[in-house]
Amino acid sequence: MCAYINRRGQVIRVGVGTPRQTQIPPLELPRYGAERLSGIRCIATQLKPEAPNEAALTAMAMQRLDALVVISLTGTGFERRGGGATGYIKETYLAHLVPHPEATWSLSPPMSLDVLANQDFLELVDGLEAEFQREFVAQQVDIDHDRVLLVGLITGDKTPQQFQDGLQELARLVDTAGGQVLETMQQKRPRPHPQTVVGEGKVQEIALTAQTLGVNLIVFDRDLSPAQVRNLEVQTGIRVVDRTEVILDIFAQRAQSGAGKLQVELAQLEYMLPRLTGRGQAMSRLGGGIGTRGPGETKLETERRAIQRRIARLQEEVNQLQAHRSRLRLSRQHQEVPSLALVGYTNAGKSTLLNVLTNAEVYTADQLFATLDPTTRRLTIPNAVTDEPQQIVLTDTVGFIHELPPSLVDAFRATLEEVTEADALLHVVDLSHPAWQSQIRSVMTILSEMSITPGPALVLFNKIDQVDGDTLVLAQEEFPQAVFISASQRLGLETLRQRMSQLVHYAVAQE
Repeated sequence: MCAYINRRGQVIRVGVGTPRQTQIPPLELPRYGAERLSGIRCIATQLKPEAPNEAALTAMAMQRLDALVVISLTGTGFERRGGGATGYIKETYLAHLVPHPEATWSLSPPMSLDVLANQDFLELVDGLEAEFQREFVAQQVDIDHDRVLLVGLITGDKTPQQFQDGLQELARLVDTAGGQVLETMQQKRPRPHPQTVVGEGKVQEIALTAQTLGVNLIVFDRDLSPAQVRNLEVQTGIRVVDRTEVILDIFAQRAQSGAGKLQVELAQLEYMLPRLTGRGQAMSRLGGGIGTRGPGETKLETERRAIQRRIARLQEEVNQLQAHRSRLRLSRQHQEVPSLALVGYTNAGKSTLLNVLTNAEVYTADQLFATLDPTTRRLTIPNAVTDEPQQIVLTDTVGFIHELPPSLVDAFRATLEEVTEADALLHVVDLSHPAWQSQIRSVMTILSEMSITPGPALVLFNKIDQVDGDTLVLAQEEFPQAVFISASQRLGLETLRQRMSQLVHYAVAQE
């Protein structure tokens, strides 16, 4: 049996079972920061004369209890007049949290009840909280940054290398979104758990790690269902998001133009709509008590309908945006100006290349999705036949990423049409990235899934100044027609211009 007592000595909760089985749900605990304890201590009884196990101590840490007292009973005692029996107390244990990185908790050796009774709990708690306060101030980071715990699940559909590459990419995404990754955890399972993605024991471990590090956000490396998010948040008491939500957040920060903001809002609403049910009873005006029954609709239904109306309006605006861009492309085609679109994985160097070739002054940074809005500039290159100057149009497009969320593909269809309507593509590849081959496959997969088949593509290997000779040889063997450049160092640009003119000549001849 477990009794939970506040600092006034009042029993606030009694449960039958172990500290792990009777623990208070995180959402019902007082909302204190990492420098405070919860103000609750647990007194538990057990029949076996042994120290509290790992599960009991973990439950103490997750609830940030002031202390856990475990009383071992002998099971043999004296009979009461009128029936009933009670056992003698054989030994007791006292456990509490400690603010040291080497250990999470302190556990006393077995002691007698008399020694335990002389312990001043309030003095112990005051001393602990003073230490926690000092430790917390020492490790506190910029409050504008989320403190993030990454969680990855290894299943049979990916190789260990692909999994590690995906986790590293997720860490880059979190960093780009403005978060700070404090820890990465992973679990191997044949398939995701339908309720919590990872197993029950791992959920407890995640909650304990998050509590210990002062994490305020948990990010999973895969898409989560609304029920999984809800279950994980209830069990950890910390906000949980998936990979898609991180990408959407980056897009929301990056969108500068009206068109970009429009498409981001559409993607966010389409992502949010099926997840409204996970927001709990706050979304309902109907209850189960006096005065709450009768006709009426839930706030959930009202909100859902409002979002559906907004989505319909945004989709109309995206359609208008498509029509506007289509007219611009038609006017270019009437003037017989060939068009090339820069495509590639995010952070491959497309915007840098556009700036170098056309002086476009597009924002560039060593970040994922640094540019979101398509930028079109004119460029003069030599004609492949006559060698005379020829005008073409070069368009920088949004970067691709492995398993691009469907809601983003749909929302950014106006932008992606720049790819399908171009005469030819320049596929920019970051050769310095360890996973450049899988990035090429990801881009090819996205291009193959487009409704209109894009034109011919020329592969450009960028950042050759950052790679070794073996990587260059491997890339040349796999892609003998490719061009090797370094946009930032302006290497190979003259060869690129000649190959672009050949590509334009070939693409126009095919039409």
